[in-house]
Amino acid sequence: MQIKKNIAVSDSGFVFDPTSGESYTLNTVGVEIINLLKAGLHEDEIKHKILEEYEVSASAYDKSFIDFVAMLKNYELVEYAD
Repeated sequence: MQIKKNIAVSDSGFVFDPTSGESYTLNTVGVEIINLLKAGLHEDEIKHKILEEYEVSASAYDKSFIDFVAMLKNYELVEYAD
């Protein structure tokens, strides 16, 4: 899974999808996850980085990540490599 290449993400958390014209706002962790996905990191690598940087349990991270990915899919911001 990766963020579509045409999705613009600012450091302040503003996300713009030029295909739909929609924009979204993310918190700091959301921006970091989006940027790590854009960099091509695998979900396990992202989890490791977030757990190192923030005080969050693995179970809380897993639930939040699943919810976050569901939101990305719902807004069609991700694509899957063949």
